[in-house]
Amino acid sequence: MKRHLSLASLVLAAALALTGCGYNEFQSLDEQSKSAWAEVLNQYQRRADLIPNIVATVKGEANFEQETLTKVVEARAKATSIQATPEMLGDPEAMAKFQAAQGELGSALSRLMVVVEQYPNLKANQGFSDLRVQLEGTENRITVARNRYIEAVQSYNVLTRSFPTNVTAMVFGYKTKEGFKVENEAAISTPPRVDFSKP
Repeated sequence: MKRHLSLASLVLAAALALTGCGYNEFQSLDEQSKSAWAEVLNQYQRRADLIPNIVATVKGEANFEQETLTKVVEARAKATSIQATPEMLGDPEAMAKFQAAQGELGSALSRLMVVVEQYPNLKANQGFSDLRVQLEGTENRITVARNRYIEAVQSYNVLTRSFPTNVTAMVFGYKTKEGFKVENEAAISTPPRVDFSKP
């Protein structure tokens, strides 16, 4: 009887210790960050799925620049070839590669939209107009999903690095997660020069 009572006391003490150490919060925030990452991937996939329709519509314009279309198709192929997994969240190199590929795709799409402005027939095409609206909406969804992921990772990383939960992180091997990084941070932090003077 005493043995069962001491075993029950030990189990109860362990449960109380784990409750106060942040273990359950780690589980919750880990799942939250994985869920937020899945939503980012979902929106990137939505964008990738729109691209073949956009390319097919644009190809209907006889004078359209083939080089721009080729770059969009190549960037989409590269972006969709990277296997994104939850394990990627802890791998800075894999995250950088993934983000670079998505950045290239976004850049190629931006160039495509700029070039499209020069083609009145294409701009007037209702099918292309609908696809463009969907693409703009998807880009907005990507931004929202990335922001939610950034917030989820921030909460997880704060828990991982704060005392006393950092002890739990060390014991159970929880490491900080990789967030989104901007490749050209110095370039985008410099305000653009605007010169309205005539040459």
